[in-house]
Amino acid sequence: MNIMDFNVKKLAADAGTFLSRAVQFTEEKLGQAEKTELDAHLENLLSKAECTKIWTEKIMKQTEVLLQPNPNARIEEFVYEKLDRKAPSRVNNPELLGQYMIDAGTEFGPGTAYGNALIKCGETQKRIGTADRELIQTSALNFLTPLRNFIEGDYKTIAKERKLLQNKRLDLDAAKTRLKKAKAAEARASQLNSTRLEGDNIMIWAEEVTKSEQELRITQSEFDRQAEITRLLLEGISSTHAHHLRCLNDFVEAQMTYYAQCYQYMLDLQKQLGSFPSNYHCNNNQTSTPAPSASSNVIGSSALTSTSGLVMTSPSNLTDLKECGGSRKARVLYDYDAANSSELSLLADEVITVFSVVGMDSDWLMGERGNQKGRVPITYLELLN
Repeated sequence: MNIMDFNVKKLAADAGTFLSRAVQFTEEKLGQAEKTELDAHLENLLSKAECTKIWTEKIMKQTEVLLQPNPNARIEEFVYEKLDRKAPSRVNNPELLGQYMIDAGTEFGPGTAYGNALIKCGETQKRIGTADRELIQTSALNFLTPLRNFIEGDYKTIAKERKLLQNKRLDLDAAKTRLKKAKAAEARASQLNSTRLEGDNIMIWAEEVTKSEQELRITQSEFDRQAEITRLLLEGISSTHAHHLRCLNDFVEAQMTYYAQCYQYMLDLQKQLGSFPSNYHCNNNQTSTPAPSASSNVIGSSALTSTSGLVMTSPSNLTDLKECGGSRKARVLYDYDAANSSELSLLADEVITVFSVVGMDSDWLMGERGNQKGRVPITYLELLN
């Protein structure tokens, strides 16, 4: 029974405190009660903390979008995180694209120019996918986790103490209001001190004033102590900014590493694709137009190097061949699939015989390999001495 009585009394006291705070808060909003203002330094600290929380949430959420654009995947990762379980590994977009390219290249044939190029591109895309996965893991560990720890840890503690400070402030102002009312009632009773009853009222209100003053001292002390606790926590925001700055540097470094890796992968891929014509045409049973005409690229009298690293036969040598009407040996620079029966298919690095035919287009020569003969594009050949 004693424990029950204690719980009932505590519940009644808590209800009375809550009601007192609600009345004080309502009267403040209606302008019917005075409000104790916090000092300017504490107000600035509170504003700084709130600003930090808002922008940290925005940066954190947008970073998550940047690293994982798929909203369904983000929700799944969130659920697994709340369940304290590891999310299943999934293939990312570059890795999936890379696998499709490799499968397509294998189906078209690794020996063909297009199939070989697809396989090389697919392998590069898978390497980019691996780098992307490393970026996400590094950024989550070194950048997102510290931001999330602040929102879910430090700021929650600040918010809790801030709410407690607000309650202590309401208790203080309610005590001030009660003391003010008690003094006003005591003054009225003193003015009407003409009977015994009124004299008793003076004593009652004097006791009420004494009680209210004591309550005010207690609430003022509790308010000051809570204000100091809150101030100390808020002053830690500067340290939080310094920590987040270091995390930001780590994030930038992770991005720099990622983009440098991607650039190097694409640079290597570009060099590998240098053995393929830039304007490769599919076999569509139409007369194909070869890569850029040699006659339109007159730069010098020796073998030329284009921006993609392709070695092209000197136009002057080809012109001499056409004028003399003789035959020469030529090395094939890269694979070529004949578009029709009048053309000759070529394999990279093989050596064939070429000669000019009167009336033939300037971009073509007649090629001969054993008993096979057909037109071949000039830009796919390198004349041999």
